[in-house]
Amino acid sequence: MRLAALLLSFVCLAPAQVPGPEQLFREAVAAQQRGDDALAIRKYQDLIKLRPDMVELRANLGASLARSGRFDEAIEQYRIALARSANNAALRLNLALAYYKKGDWPGAIPHLKTLHDAEPANARTATLLGDCYSRIGQDQQVVGVLAPVVASHPEELATSWELGSALIRIGRQREGLELVERVGRSGNSADAFLLAGQTALQLHEFERARDDANAAVRLNDKLPGALTLQGTVLQYLNDNQGAIVALRRALEANPNDFDAHLTLGAVLNTERDLAGAREHLERAVKLNPSSTLALYALARMKRTQGEIEAAVKDFEKVVHDDPEWAQPHVELAALYFRLNRQADGDRERAAFDRMSANQQGKQRSATATPSH
Repeated sequence: MRLAALLLSFVCLAPAQVPGPEQLFREAVAAQQRGDDALAIRKYQDLIKLRPDMVELRANLGASLARSGRFDEAIEQYRIALARSANNAALRLNLALAYYKKGDWPGAIPHLKTLHDAEPANARTATLLGDCYSRIGQDQQVVGVLAPVVASHPEELATSWELGSALIRIGRQREGLELVERVGRSGNSADAFLLAGQTALQLHEFERARDDANAAVRLNDKLPGALTLQGTVLQYLNDNQGAIVALRRALEANPNDFDAHLTLGAVLNTERDLAGAREHLERAVKLNPSSTLALYALARMKRTQGEIEAAVKDFEKVVHDDPEWAQPHVELAALYFRLNRQADGDRERAAFDRMSANQQGKQRSATATPSH
């Protein structure tokens, strides 16, 4: 409600023979309008002692408290006011916003949901509700709330970004990819192109991933992950020299970029720069000791360089940490046989055979025609 309307409301409610509250209200409104929230808060608090049931006073006090960052106090005033004016949508929105700005997403959700249920076409309320769901990891709810909004308001790029990101996270990657690419093009958004490129890479659409990565780098080559994505995609496209250039640039910007070290190590290994490859793979393992992929790559490097015992130790850790990954069992079995550890080799070969049989069974089940 506009402050001028609130002033008129108070003047109408105040007894003509008692000018004190009316003047106090004028002063509170004036202080609020010029941004002196500390003074406005004091005056509204004094007024509430005189008129504790007046909803407008508590609404105004809540607004000044919220603008001062005193969200818990603002929430208290809004809740008292809402208890006396349950159908006041503006008041409920202010309460939801106080929770939102405080970072209490679960507190904001029920009030935003009430508003959204009453007015599903309201893009602002839906976007806020979708963002709250996103922040607590409820991506299915994000999609349910935002899909109709994006369908009717495709120009709302922030909403499209939120929906596209959620679709990608719940596995509807192609739908999400289309949306975030559109956000990237329409909004010149490096972040959107980065997510689009990462998603296209997961879908093995390498040329598309390359184009998105290039767009992200063109818009912001300082964006964390953009150059790493570019280098990774170029590796998949067999442009090793281009990949090396991009990945070295990524490491110049961030020497602790795990993915850049891991990918550059793999590319240099392909290029037979074994010393360079090992340096980056060792760095990757140091940065993320729990990465079985990095340790696997380093173990293969050690095997290539004749460090059989060291390679065995690394492969053993890989199969211990990720026992259902088939290929390390093969690598480890071969090394056991070279070391004349026949029983250990047979065990690893049997593990690989079991996993291969299971995978073939799943493939047959997936392609079998149902009987009628």
